[in-house]
Amino acid sequence: MTDYALLEQQTAALIADEPDVIANLANISALLMDVIEDINWVGFYILKDNQLVLGPFQGKPACVRIPIGKGVCGTAVVEKSIQCIEDVHAFDGHIACDSASNSEIVLPIMLEESVYGVLDIDSPTFVRFDDKDIAGLSKIVHLIESYVI
Repeated sequence: MTDYALLEQQTAALIADEPDVIANLANISALLMDVIEDINWVGFYILKDNQLVLGPFQGKPACVRIPIGKGVCGTAVVEKSIQCIEDVHAFDGHIACDSASNSEIVLPIMLEESVYGVLDIDSPTFVRFDDKDIAGLSKIVHLIESYVI
């Protein structure tokens, strides 16, 4: 089980003195991959020219561009809300970058009222993410919104 209070402290320490967005997102993705159990991909997509473009990540190679409104990530952007998907195969329009992924959580990263990008985490386990993950990862995204972008 992930200790999200400790993860929040570790994230804050990683980004405390570094102003570069890409460096911070790269370190955060590495930290999340190291600490969160039972995941096979974690990373960021940044909104550019009305599409999501792959940013720093950990895991197998991924889809480079995702249209707004497509897949779990694109839906998170349109709805400006967290998408916690128990079974990605049952999600209409799911974009399968890694066939081993069975569940997914995507959290929008906001810059004022606009979506800056998303934090995307995949797991090979069905129903992997729950309310504790939503609450803990929301705090990590808040740190990113407050100090990174």
